[in-house]
Amino acid sequence: MPGTSFYKRSNFVTHLPVDCRYSPSHFWLADMGGGRLRVGFTKFATRMLGEIVEVRFEKKPGDALASGDIVGSIEGFKAISDLYCCADGEFAAANPALATNIDSVGDDPYGAGWLYEVLGEPDAKCITMEAYRGMLDATIDKIMEKQSSDYGA
Repeated sequence: MPGTSFYKRSNFVTHLPVDCRYSPSHFWLADMGGGRLRVGFTKFATRMLGEIVEVRFEKKPGDALASGDIVGSIEGFKAISDLYCCADGEFAAANPALATNIDSVGDDPYGAGWLYEVLGEPDAKCITMEAYRGMLDATIDKIMEKQSSDYGA
């Protein structure tokens, strides 16, 4: 994706696409035109999951979606998580390339590793890249504080 902003906090480093919206649950949404939104996990989300081993979708093209609906699940070595919709509209497509290249979810989360597409509108809770940077700061700080208290540092 063209146009990124460098982000670093503690030992986490990434480049965030500037033209995307971001959900509080660490999904990005890119406007593909014609009301089509491409959705994927942020690099932060893939890091929390660890190596991705499986992605499953419960929704089919044309299925109605509302923000918060479960569209499938994702399994990583560190965690298993539901995939939530962060838009209102209809399920357009799952990324067909994931069937043969699941590693792209972690290796190229803002490119080839996108998860699914929706025809519709982003959830009102989705925020700009600048606001997402602030959310990441708070999230990472909270993780660091917990680690510090857990280890008595």
